Amino acid sequence: MKQLNGESLTATIPAPVSVPWTPTLEDVRIRPYGAGDRERLRRLSGRLSKASLYTRFFSGTPCLPEHFVRSMDHLDHWDREAMVALLGGEIIGIAEYIRDARRPGRAEIAVLVADLWQRLGLGSVLIADLAGLAERRGIHEFDADVVLENRGALDAVRRSWPAARAAVAGGAARFRLPLPIPV
Repeated sequence: MKQLNGESLTATIPAPVSVPWTPTLEDVRIRPYGAGDRERLRRLSGRLSKASLYTRFFSGTPCLPEHFVRSMDHLDHWDREAMVALLGGEIIGIAEYIRDARRPGRAEIAVLVADLWQRLGLGSVLIADLAGLAERRGIHEFDADVVLENRGALDAVRRSWPAARAAVAGGAARFRLPLPIPV
């Protein structure tokens, strides 16, 4: 406070402008699913719409199925692996593969991304990281089933594997996706 001619003058300092933080892919941490992630995975349900759950599990479910959550506790990190995307310590995406026991060079892949992060490239980042691990473990091809209504996933497959063709049956497209991912 300053005195001028006997009057007090209070400097007016504007309050800091509140700028909402908009996270980007650079703020997301990708790592293997770990033993302490079960509750984080359950909380992912709150960031998923019924449509997202349907396109991942091919059935109507109000939240992540408990059998899926429990199955993540049995990853061996070789024949069965999962990568998670975390923001602020919370899971916002998960990609997993399960090696085909009859054809060890192939694995089934599945991806689930929180609704607010869909179509922003997070699924592609998860798949690329998972594919890198899979290749080092002798997997040279992913199989992926995509519900035909899941336009975002179909577009992502076509962007990453432009030559991929699908067999369509029962409302889903089944892709065979060679590794490494074409550049």
